[in-house]
Amino acid sequence: MQVIFLLIMVFVGIALFEVPGLIKKKHWRELIAFSLFLLLAFILTLLQTIGVKIPSPMKSIQYLVKDLLHLSYK
Repeated sequence: MQVIFLLIMVFVGIALFEVPGLIKKKHWRELIAFSLFLLLAFILTLLQTIGVKIPSPMKSIQYLVKDLLHLSYK
């Protein structure tokens, strides 16, 4: 439980450090992109912390390259 609290505090700290500058400079698109990436990173880190096995994206990338794009490398 302490690890999850520490994780939340770290992500809140990152947001508090980065977001005010983006708002002050009115970088709205960057703020949206930053927020989405931060949320994705938080969710993946939280899932990994609580013990959920996260699949590797490598199989999806291989499927995309080999089967959909019909590319093969030697």
